[in-house]
Amino acid sequence: MVKDTPKVEFAGLSVRYGAKKALENVSMHLDTKGILAIIGPSGSGKTTLLKVLNRTIEYTAGVRIEGSVLLDGQDVYKMQDIAGLRRRVGMVAPLPVGLPMSIYDNVAFAPRMEGIQNRTDLDEIVERCLTQAALWDEVKDRLKDLGTKLSGGQQQRLTIARALSHDPDVLCLDEFSIAIDPVTTMRIEDMLKEMRSRLSILLVTNLVQQARRLADRTAFLLNGELVEVGPTEEIFGRDPKDKRTFMYTHGMFG
Repeated sequence: MVKDTPKVEFAGLSVRYGAKKALENVSMHLDTKGILAIIGPSGSGKTTLLKVLNRTIEYTAGVRIEGSVLLDGQDVYKMQDIAGLRRRVGMVAPLPVGLPMSIYDNVAFAPRMEGIQNRTDLDEIVERCLTQAALWDEVKDRLKDLGTKLSGGQQQRLTIARALSHDPDVLCLDEFSIAIDPVTTMRIEDMLKEMRSRLSILLVTNLVQQARRLADRTAFLLNGELVEVGPTEEIFGRDPKDKRTFMYTHGMFG
């Protein structure tokens, strides 16, 4: 049986900010569907991994990257269309960033930039993305209101809807629940569970139990090193391959 090409593959990835090591020889992959959680203490290189994937790390002065990052088998650092890459790799930051425009226009912005002007098509995209982000029922009667006037949890879901409006191949979430309440967090988690069957999701989280609830596979980073990656039930079991994994997932350090 021919093995499917991974959606994303990191091969021998090392990243340095000047003399500071952020990642060291990291190799792992993200499947075409499902959720891969990245866990580890603060400063382990989790966010760096996401920035390398969509090349926003290039905005950082003095950064050096070695190894390769493949998206559908193509080296992202040989791609000429960086904007196209970032459409394929949707990114949701830890704190919601609402554009200073209406809820509707927040979601329709990217499709319009890609040339979609037909109102019926835009309406369908806005409703679909807001529904996928578990926000449609709360805002469908006030789509002309400013997105920045929504609550923090609603703005985070609006940010997710905006990322989905690109119809991405990969959805990256960086500590999406850091500034929202537990009820909203659970709503977004339910949405991610539903989306995992049709989308590749890369989830960075400091909440190890969130990774345990959501992820099909989990990777543990420590001081820029990939300690272990595998099925989530193994990573959180009583006998992972590395004792540091057991110690971290069982709260012995963090």
